[in-house]
This record gives sequence, C-alpha cells and structure tokens, in this order.
Amino acid sequence: MKIKRDDLIHPVISGNKWRKLSSLLSSVPQGAKGIVSFGGGFSNHVHALAYCCKSLDLPFIAIIRGNYQQNLTPMLRDISAWGAQIIYVDRVTYQRRNDADYLNELSTQYKGYAIIPEGGSHIDAMHGVAKIVQEIEWNFDAIVTPVASGATLAGIAQSINADQQAIGIAVLKGEEYLESLVQNFMVQPNDNWHIEHAFHHGRYAKITPELQSFCSELHKKYGIPTEGVYSGKLFFALKEMLAAGTFSQGQKILVLHTGGMQGARQY
Repeated sequence: MKIKRDDLIHPVISGNKWRKLSSLLSSVPQGAKGIVSFGGGFSNHVHALAYCCKSLDLPFIAIIRGNYQQNLTPMLRDISAWGAQIIYVDRVTYQRRNDADYLNELSTQYKGYAIIPEGGSHIDAMHGVAKIVQEIEWNFDAIVTPVASGATLAGIAQSINADQQAIGIAVLKGEEYLESLVQNFMVQPNDNWHIEHAFHHGRYAKITPELQSFCSELHKKYGIPTEGVYSGKLFFALKEMLAAGTFSQGQKILVLHTGGMQGARQY
C-alpha cells in the first residue's frame, strides 16, 4: 500500500481543489470581471478559490449557505481578509445553486462574472483530476479516494487502466445519489469503479468521538494529518476494510489524500 499525498501540493490550495481549480480557472473567459461560487461556512472549495482570486487579482463573490455574520468560521475570516465579498443565503435559496433560472439571475446581477459550481465540480475540472493518475509511477491495482461531489472519483475512473479499480469512500449518506453524480461526470460509462457507503459516520461532516480519536492517533503514529470530513473517513474506512479482508492478498492499493486540512481548524 502507498499513499499519494496531494495534501502537500500547496499550503493553501491543496489536494483535489488544486486539481479542479487548475483546470477550471484556465477555462474562465479572458477578461472576466470576477468569479462567483458557492459553499458552506467551512468549504475547502471556497477557501481555495478565494486564495486563487486574491493571487490573480480577481474579485470573488462567495455565496455561503447559512448566516455566520456574528460568528465567522476560520474559513470565512480567511476569505474576508483576502477581499472576498460574502453573501449569506438561507437553505432554500442555496438549494437553487444549480437551477438555470437562479444562475441566470446571478449572471444578470454580476454581469461579466464567471460562475463556478459548488466544490469546483464541473466537467472542465476533469482534466486537472486526470493529472493525479498521470503522476503515479507505481503500477497499483486499486486507488481509494473520498467521495462527496463525485468529480474526483469520476476523473480518476476515466484515467486509470481497464484492469485497475477506483474505489470511493462516501463521506455522506447518499447511496445511488453519489453514484448518479459520478456517472454524470463520466464521458464514457465504465464499470471500473464503485463506492463504499459504510463509513460516513452518520452524515456529511459528522465526526464521531471514535473518528476524532482515530485521526489523532493516525497523526501521532504515522505523521499523517487528517480531518474528520474527508481524509479521516477515508483512512478509517481503509483500516476497517483491511481488517475485514476486503482486498486480495498482494493487491497493490494506492490511497489518495485529497487535502482539505484547513477544515480541521474547527475541531
């Protein structure tokens, strides 16, 4: 077993956010006045994108689910310091983030701004995700990654060889739903991937005492930092799967650490 440490790509824009945004931002029309995107109060995507916009001197509008005005999260304090304009919306409004009518309203309101989907999950992001596989020199049998929006797993599944497998660890409740997200990103459907649904610990961002203890022990024993939303659930699942004999004897397993450590600050 080996670990690909994409969390070490950059101190701020780490892991799959670097992969997705490297492609998405290169596809933003030249002359765009700024960027609009979406996320929660702890969003790794919004955090990374705000830093990119600051570096590129591009105005950034972050549409945030919930009202944190009186209690800013570490992520929101960062992006505010980087010059992002934060707009808080209720859950009903936020649920419209993929609706064509709502996106048209935003395009009219913020004329000339490029709109990037929540999580950076867009077909244009697939090129950046594919580079993960291109960088791997080890001939692995299976690659294991967290799954939330489906884009990272889809990009990997499309890039590996036919005799290799991509295994997603669901970090939220969503059997069939997560599979449909992955399929939506697939240019050509294939059967070299699947999702394990037994390790989400109750729901998205649910961090049980057992999971928190595991993350702390993993860091102390192996020096690998994780957080309970994505990477912690990934490594916890791996431990359980190894104990259960899920993998064949001698099977070469590659574990993808997708970063997102800024989100651990709330814990």
